[in-house]
Amino acid sequence: MVLSERPLSFHGMNRNLAIASSVLIVHVAVLWAMQTGLLRRAAEWVVPAEILVEFIEPPAPIMEAPPAPPRPAPVKPALAKPPTPAPAPAPVRTDTPQPLAIADPAPSPQAPVGVMTPVVASPPVAAPVAMAPPAPARVEQPSSDADYLQNPRPSYPALSKRLGEQGKVVVRIFIDVEGKAQQADIKQSSGFARLDQAALSTVLRWRYVPGKRAGVPEAMWVNVPINFVLE
Repeated sequence: MVLSERPLSFHGMNRNLAIASSVLIVHVAVLWAMQTGLLRRAAEWVVPAEILVEFIEPPAPIMEAPPAPPRPAPVKPALAKPPTPAPAPAPVRTDTPQPLAIADPAPSPQAPVGVMTPVVASPPVAAPVAMAPPAPARVEQPSSDADYLQNPRPSYPALSKRLGEQGKVVVRIFIDVEGKAQQADIKQSSGFARLDQAALSTVLRWRYVPGKRAGVPEAMWVNVPINFVLE
């Protein structure tokens, strides 16, 4: 069967016109929706709004400086208080009779009975022995009576013999380390000047054994007695 070409072309034109009309209607609807805000609302209904989450960090705590320690208050020296004088004791009245204590020979029944413990005497403590001081050095006095010295006897004054003068003279003589008399004086007089002078001149001419200390010769003083006796 052969169809005519006209109806086919008409149908094609109607189809294209319908498509173009649809596209035009859609564009017009879109423009109207844009002007009226309907498209924005539809987009809000279709596309969910984004949820923005922002993590806010808490503010850092402010570190406050510790307060400065308070300065210690200056300590004032305590003033020494003068001692309070003790109250004077009350005078004791002597006119009031005082009770007298009477010794009771009978012991109280409640008195404690002591046990006598024998006392042991401690041994006597020996006293420390004191160290004896060192013995002094031995001293030997000068001597004039040695036989080898050959000292002459003192001469008796003739006038003293006629007058009967007699007595004892003590002469003090200083002897050096060589046994020689250096000086002499009268320590004890006989009471007669002639006898004293005769004794003094005699001992100054004598020779002596020198004095010694611990065996060492030493110059020293010595007393020499001279007796004048009439026979």
